[in-house]
Amino acid sequence: MKKFQPMFLFMLSIIVLLSACSTNTNTPENNENSAEASEGVNEENGEPVEIEFWHAMGGNLGEAIDAVAEEFNNSQEKYVVKPEFQGSYEESLTKFRSVGGSSDAPAIIQTFEVGTKFMIDSGLIEPVHTFIEKDGYDMSMLEKNILNYYTYEGKQYSMPFNSSTPVLIYNKDAFEEAGLDPENAPRTYSEVKEAASKLKTADRAGFSMLTYGWFFEELLATQGGKYVNNDNGRSDLATEAAFNGEEGLKVFEWLNEMNQGGTFGNFGTVWDDIRAAFQSEKVAMYMDSSAGVKGIIDNADFEVGVAFIPHPDGVDPNGVIIGGASLWMSKGITEEEQEGAWEFMKFVNSPEVQAKWHVETGYFAIHPDAYEQDIVKKQWKEYPQLKVTVDQLQSTKANEATQGALMSVFPESRQHIVNALEKLYQGSDPQEVLDEAATLTNRAIEVANKTQGN
Repeated sequence: MKKFQPMFLFMLSIIVLLSACSTNTNTPENNENSAEASEGVNEENGEPVEIEFWHAMGGNLGEAIDAVAEEFNNSQEKYVVKPEFQGSYEESLTKFRSVGGSSDAPAIIQTFEVGTKFMIDSGLIEPVHTFIEKDGYDMSMLEKNILNYYTYEGKQYSMPFNSSTPVLIYNKDAFEEAGLDPENAPRTYSEVKEAASKLKTADRAGFSMLTYGWFFEELLATQGGKYVNNDNGRSDLATEAAFNGEEGLKVFEWLNEMNQGGTFGNFGTVWDDIRAAFQSEKVAMYMDSSAGVKGIIDNADFEVGVAFIPHPDGVDPNGVIIGGASLWMSKGITEEEQEGAWEFMKFVNSPEVQAKWHVETGYFAIHPDAYEQDIVKKQWKEYPQLKVTVDQLQSTKANEATQGALMSVFPESRQHIVNALEKLYQGSDPQEVLDEAATLTNRAIEVANKTQGN
């Protein structure tokens, strides 16, 4: 998860809006000619079909992707997957927009979850549902609470890849010093507030949350709250924000009470900053991504606890929305490339590959059987906190709230939530800043829908 810069968000939203009006120049005739040319070259040269795979993961994560591709390439001789780093999710999506629907498009592109509606509406992708039906592939064996996000109108549009959820991370040593039970983390808002007041010292905040819209979305959804109308944009096109209702206000009032009470630490919008604050014991509890758990444990000089995200008192929690990204298949490429992309997606979702992916990256396994693999059992024995993240995901109730919202201007709306949180911490009224974010989101939705002819 990364912070969106305002100017880039504006440019990205314009790109998204214009894309809906663009004409797909990839005619059936061009498709046929391109396919015939490609097939002729492959047959003549006897070379495997190249599967271009655009991704947005650098560093160790990029190396993990390279390893998966290499394993696939070594497992058969018909296809060669070539991973190519394209920068951030935003940068990759912008590049894809320029070649999507043509023979120059990558066979596979990794796109973040808030780009889902854009990809569905773009006309530039082939839903994986096409190959699921053609192949008779059994999707029921995969993690339902992950698949749900990328399912729309009964179709699976993309294949989940790197999936994560938020968790509450806390300093067990600080809990003991404050007279709190380190094995029983707070679950409700009042329990978090009470614990934060006991954990607060002159040099340490009791609780913190990154100023990032994703966490607000999760705290909204676990109450059963919707982000936009029309069942979170899944039963019909979203036309207005719904996050400024009772559920959203509870989140903002809870944060405001701790901020006003001096137990909340505001460490800004950068992931590394809030993680550094926790590791240097400047905050005792905070919310983070499940994918970051192992790194946090490895870099802390104290015992780290992991728990489910908090919820308001008197609310039966629904669970969490999946975050991260998924793999999309392009239109406009050859049939052979599409088939190769599908074979790679199936390979990636095998229990053996998913077990390695989970252990090496911290992301969830898409295939639950991966958790039965020896390498996972060994890691969970060393890091029992990782199982908590999986337990929270698997106990999530499947409904429109936890399925997540669909709208083409999601990145822009997230920035409005960030701005609202920043104003809240500066003393503004919770309902006023939420309403302002909703109004701005509504304007963006209206423009997008009109541009798309809706």
